[in-house]
Amino acid sequence: EVQLQASGGGSVQTGGSLRLSCRVSGVTLNDYAIGWWRRAPGTEREVVSCINAGDGQTWYGGSVEGRFTISSDNAENTVHLQVSSLKPEDTAVYYCAATGEFRSRDPRDYEYWGQGTLVTVSS
Repeated sequence: EVQLQASGGGSVQTGGSLRLSCRVSGVTLNDYAIGWWRRAPGTEREVVSCINAGDGQTWYGGSVEGRFTISSDNAENTVHLQVSSLKPEDTAVYYCAATGEFRSRDPRDYEYWGQGTLVTVSS
């Protein structure tokens, strides 16, 4: 059974940082690309970053590029998302998901989803 377990969310002030983690079980990171999505209240899901752990390729959405850093720990089968210089508009539930389509922005391309972790940024 494939499972993704997201963790690391919390409440921070503007400018703060958090480290989100996505522990993957049931598959190895070489089998899938892992994307981080978020959904703010009243909005559609958006993908913010993706990593292809097999070759190290990464992708960032324009709203987070330069502030978020995605990385993988293949030995631990875990993907991390360092979220820094946080703004109130980054407040959302963050999800990790597995896809065979690196950099896809279509949620239908993601086969497996974690349960989400809440990030709240106060001004």
